[in-house]
Amino acid sequence: MSSNLTSSAFSIRPRISMKLPSKLNHYFLKDINPVIRFLIISDTVFMGAAGLLGPIFALFITDFIQGGNEAVAGLAAGIYLFTKSTLQIPVAHFIDRVRGEKDDFWLLFVFTILIAFIPLLYLVIQTPIELYIVQFVLGLFTAFTFPTYMAIFTRHIDKEKEGTEWGVYFTLTDLMGAGFAAIGGYLAVAEGFPAVILTVVSISFVGALLLLPIKPYILKR
Repeated sequence: MSSNLTSSAFSIRPRISMKLPSKLNHYFLKDINPVIRFLIISDTVFMGAAGLLGPIFALFITDFIQGGNEAVAGLAAGIYLFTKSTLQIPVAHFIDRVRGEKDDFWLLFVFTILIAFIPLLYLVIQTPIELYIVQFVLGLFTAFTFPTYMAIFTRHIDKEKEGTEWGVYFTLTDLMGAGFAAIGGYLAVAEGFPAVILTVVSISFVGALLLLPIKPYILKR
C-alpha cells in the first residue's frame, strides 16, 4: 500500500513541474509567433528608453528652456498629444487602403528610427517655440508608427491567444518603462541631462533595429 502511494506521489510530480513552465512561456515570449515576439521585444526596449526621460522632462523644461515653467510643459505635452491624435486616423486610413504589409513595415521602421533620434534636438533647443516645434514633429512621427504597429500586430496575433498576447505586451512594456523611469532620475543626478538623452537615443535605436527580424514574415498582399 505504502509503495503504491510512493509511486503515485512520484508519478504526479513530473506532471506538476511540466505544467508550471508552460503557463509562464508567454512571459518569456515562447509559444508566440516570431512577428509578435519581435514586435513585443522592440516596443519593450523602445518604451523602456522613453521611460528614462519621462520623470525628468518637466525639469528639463524649467532648467534648460528660457522662460520654461509649468504652463510651457503642459502646452508642450498638449501639442504632442493633439498632433498624434488628430493625424493617426488619416494615417490608419491610408495604410488600410494600400494592400500588403510592406508599406506598413517600412513606415513603422523608418518613423521609429526617426523618433529614436528626436531627443537629440532637446540638447540644442532653448526657447518654448523651438520646444513646441519638436513636440509637433514628435507627434507627427508617432502618428505614423502607432497605427502601423497595431495593424501588423493585429494581423499576426495568434488565434485564441489575443488576450494573452496583448496582456504580455502591456505587462512587459509597463514593467520596462517603470524600471527605466527609476533609473532615469538617478542617471540625471549622477551624469546630467545630456547623458540621459544619449542613453535614450542609443537604447531607442536598438529597439528600432529589433523590428528588422519581422521583415521576412511580412505579408506581400
